[in-house]
Amino acid sequence: MSTAAPTPRPGVLAIEAYVPGESKIPGGVKPIKLSSNETPLGPSPAAVAAYKTAGLDLERYPDGQATHLRQAIGKRYGLDPARIVCGAGSDEILTMLAHAYLGPGDEAIYTQHGFLVYRIAILACGATPVVADETNLTADVDKILAKVTPKTSMVFLANPNNPTGTYLPIGEVRRLHASLPGNVVLVLDGAYAEYVRRNDYEAGIELVATTNNTVMTRTFSKIFGLAALRIGWGYCPPEIADALNRIRGPFNMSTPSILAGAAAMEDHAHTETAVAHNDEWLGWLHTEIEKLGLCVTPSVANFLLIHFPADAAKGAAACDEFLKSRGIILRRVVSYGLPDCLRLTIGTAEENRAVIAALAAFQQKAA
Repeated sequence: MSTAAPTPRPGVLAIEAYVPGESKIPGGVKPIKLSSNETPLGPSPAAVAAYKTAGLDLERYPDGQATHLRQAIGKRYGLDPARIVCGAGSDEILTMLAHAYLGPGDEAIYTQHGFLVYRIAILACGATPVVADETNLTADVDKILAKVTPKTSMVFLANPNNPTGTYLPIGEVRRLHASLPGNVVLVLDGAYAEYVRRNDYEAGIELVATTNNTVMTRTFSKIFGLAALRIGWGYCPPEIADALNRIRGPFNMSTPSILAGAAAMEDHAHTETAVAHNDEWLGWLHTEIEKLGLCVTPSVANFLLIHFPADAAKGAAACDEFLKSRGIILRRVVSYGLPDCLRLTIGTAEENRAVIAALAAFQQKAA
């Protein structure tokens, strides 16, 4: 019998598996979970009702085209549903893009503190990940362009970025696109786009509509409160949508996801309430944390990046353990190259006040 064993393709074993934010604390205590950028308001009641209705026909295959969901997205944003591709979270759209346009010998660029899934998707295709430095924890167009070579096939840009909460104005995004070769796919990841309230920000709809090499991805896991259902979508040029539809699974969206997603997309009042809640508490938390003597990166999303001293007793790891002892979970971001930071998701009013009280207690203890 042969002793040979299957060997993964080059790049696969170089992947460090994605580790999501923690959700449990030893002892069975229900935590205040502020580690995964989930909305504190939950999903739309209309989405929950649609999900329950879908449970009555689980023996039937879903609509392989996710027609109802694509139409609902198209109606809300004024988009052609034929150019919308849906998937199991925006992660699947990002992965499909990599599989469609990257392979051995290709390079793909993402920024220094960009979403970890980009690197995973690139390596899984046998392509080479290339990291562009950021400036003040913000994507830098010139530094991205400096990394472009004849081997570059894709650029991933999270805008706003997770975990920093920073963003590029649309003028800079347009400058980036205008300077890229026409064969390079620019992927604009707008997972947190609905939260942004800046006059110089756009998620990328116009760029996709007017160019043949730009894709915008979005998710239902954040402001729409449907993270458990894994719903994402991409708005693409027709040729890219065609390529993705050729490689995606024939039934990659479940019926409950399609119906709940469509209902959530149609409930404008629920998302407006979520935006208003975030606007109120994002600024409040930023101010209160700075009052405690900690630095905070200004954010346009639904989370804040908190910076701690390198001193072990006063640092991010020590604070993380202290908060857990009080039933509060934030996100360590060591894997993003930010070992001295914690990321805090905006929670309910009660949760936000609780985390400030706990941070104040930690600062007093560490003094």
